[in-house]
Amino acid sequence: MGAATQRGLALAKFAIDPDASRFTVQAFATGLLSSFGHNPTVGIRDFDGEIECEPDTFANAHLRLTLRTKAMDVLDEMKRDDREKLEQEMYGKVLEIDRFPTATFESKEITVQKLGEDLLVAHVKGELQFHGTSREHGFDARVTRIGTMLRISGQFPLKQSEYGIKPFSFAGGALKLKDELKFNFELVARKEE
Repeated sequence: MGAATQRGLALAKFAIDPDASRFTVQAFATGLLSSFGHNPTVGIRDFDGEIECEPDTFANAHLRLTLRTKAMDVLDEMKRDDREKLEQEMYGKVLEIDRFPTATFESKEITVQKLGEDLLVAHVKGELQFHGTSREHGFDARVTRIGTMLRISGQFPLKQSEYGIKPFSFAGGALKLKDELKFNFELVARKEE
C-alpha cells in the first residue's frame, strides 16, 4: 500500500493479523440461578484493521478496527444443545446480526507513553459504532515492538445497555447475564511494505 503522509512525515502502516491475534468477550451471570450457570467467554473470530504511526516515535497514531458480528463463538465447555441455544440467542436477539453485521472502532486521539525502547502504553480515544449506536470509547493498551511487528494487549469494559442491547436472559430471568461485559485483546499487527 505504501506509506501515508501526515504533515509531511511518512507514516508506517501495520495490518492487524487476525490469525495471530486473540479477541474475546467475557460475560457474567447473575440472577437467582447464577450459581448454577457460568460466565461465558465468546471469541471474536472475524476482524481486521490497521494502525498508522510515525515509525520511531509512534506519534500521530491512528487505529481503525472492524469486526463482523456473525463470527463469534462460545469458547466454554458446555453441552452441545446449550451452546447452540446460547449462540442462537446471541446472534438473533442480542447482537441482531442481520440488522447490524459489523462493529467498527476508529481512533480520534492516541497518546503514547514510552516505558522502554520497544515498550509503550497507548491511551486511545475514539468512536465505537456498535449495534446501530455510536459512542465515544477509550481504553489503554500495552504495545511491544518486535522487529517489524507490534504486539498490542489490553482490556476494557462495555455496557450493553449503552448500545441499545438488552442483556441475554433465560429461565424467566432467573438466570441472566450482567449488563457489563469485559473485552480482552491480544493483537498482532505486521508492518506493511
